[in-house]
Amino acid sequence: MNRDRFSVATFNLYNLQLPGTPMNPGQKVWTAEEYARKLTWIGAQLKSLDADVIGLQELWHRDAMADVLSASGLDQTYELIASPADGSRIICAALVRHGRRVGDPVWVDRFPDAMRLQSTTPMDPQSPGIYVNVPRFSRPVLRMSIALRDDHPSVEVFVTHFKSKLPIRIDTEVWYMQDPAKYKAHTTALGSALATIQRTAEATALRVLLTEVMKGTVTPVIVLGDVNDGQHSNTLNILTAQPRYLVGEFSGGADIGLYTAQTLQEYRDTRDVYYTHVHQDLRESLDHVLVSEQFYDHSKRRLWLFDGLTINNDHLNNEEHRLHGTGDHGVVMVSFVHKPLKEN
Repeated sequence: MNRDRFSVATFNLYNLQLPGTPMNPGQKVWTAEEYARKLTWIGAQLKSLDADVIGLQELWHRDAMADVLSASGLDQTYELIASPADGSRIICAALVRHGRRVGDPVWVDRFPDAMRLQSTTPMDPQSPGIYVNVPRFSRPVLRMSIALRDDHPSVEVFVTHFKSKLPIRIDTEVWYMQDPAKYKAHTTALGSALATIQRTAEATALRVLLTEVMKGTVTPVIVLGDVNDGQHSNTLNILTAQPRYLVGEFSGGADIGLYTAQTLQEYRDTRDVYYTHVHQDLRESLDHVLVSEQFYDHSKRRLWLFDGLTINNDHLNNEEHRLHGTGDHGVVMVSFVHKPLKEN
């Protein structure tokens, strides 16, 4: 097995659930007609991508994704990795071209032991202490190994979906109900702060997992996911460890750093048109492909050369997703060509 090219993608499925089956509180179930349109649209997107590895978010039931593959004739192309998807919650899942996966996939629910957000003696004497207790990911992180070539280590792929910017509901909390007049005017601010804390904690916990895999090793790593935050957000800064770009020809590379495909594309293009989500006319980049130094052009440990990024996002121009079967996120695909840096 020696691939000269490969591609990865991240795809938020917009609540892919079996028809008539409950989802989150307040969400209408899919009718049979709506479900059929979703299957058709998702299948067409997958055929258009033709990626080797596709990270999936917002999958409720594995049978729904199996229906997509069957209806589109892709069941002989892809292995569906979605064993925990029993319809009771949304999970991260993946499609992998048959014969590429090695070992067993795992879903990481609990935060690692080294994940601790506590400070009782801050360096700034004016700063108060802080303690944040978030024990787990809102959606478990999928981790799997992918073999691309016999002469390179397997690639560790992480598929993730962080807490959205939607404010966390607080009006059902005991402390709120004991004095609603005090808190009612501030529910959005308080709920948004909680959502930000959750998302930041998740980014940090995944960063801890990534560092444990990457530090002092040559293991190639790819992160695919809807992180619900932008390219220069604190969420991405924590997750990527902020490696330097363009540090000189073949002298770069960061042991634990991750490079955003969005930035790699910006260095190849003269115009930035990257957006994967539209909310109240604001175009944002929430869905990302992050890669380790083995996929960075200027790294002294480069194995793969960045070969371009594409985004399918025309469907975001119309918000009638139920009517058309479309999703509410753009689909991002990144391609690479095998081109290790030659030693002098």
